[in-house]
Amino acid sequence: MIQADDPASPAARELIEQLDKLLTGSYPAESNHLLSVEALRQPNVTFITASVDGAVAGCGAFVNQGAEYAEIKRMFVLPEFRGLKLGRRILEELEKLARASGIELARLETGVYQSEALLLYEKAGYQRRGPFGEYSEDPLSIFMEKKL
Repeated sequence: MIQADDPASPAARELIEQLDKLLTGSYPAESNHLLSVEALRQPNVTFITASVDGAVAGCGAFVNQGAEYAEIKRMFVLPEFRGLKLGRRILEELEKLARASGIELARLETGVYQSEALLLYEKAGYQRRGPFGEYSEDPLSIFMEKKL
């Protein structure tokens, strides 16, 4: 089940903490672009979680960048729930919600070491592009976008 959720809930916080641990262990601080729980609770952010048998197993969000584009953020599925296509379902739900908000373009930044995420985004139709918004060129970052 996929639902809108509060990123400050205990289960969502646990997911975010695990994602932060993974990313801070893989990339230097200047290459991490992490949104805090407080930033995820802003009115222009949509945060969702996916549950399996009542357990919160994954999450994702998008930031509405002034209706110009939705920036996909905080995509994560716990290792024990990988292989169930939850990442794909979370991404599809975020895209659907962005389209329903009148947004026609999704963009994201991910890291070069996130091979599973890169495969997911490529299969979903995302194309590589240069930096956008506040991002600058970074050899550890990959920037992508998709017309919704």
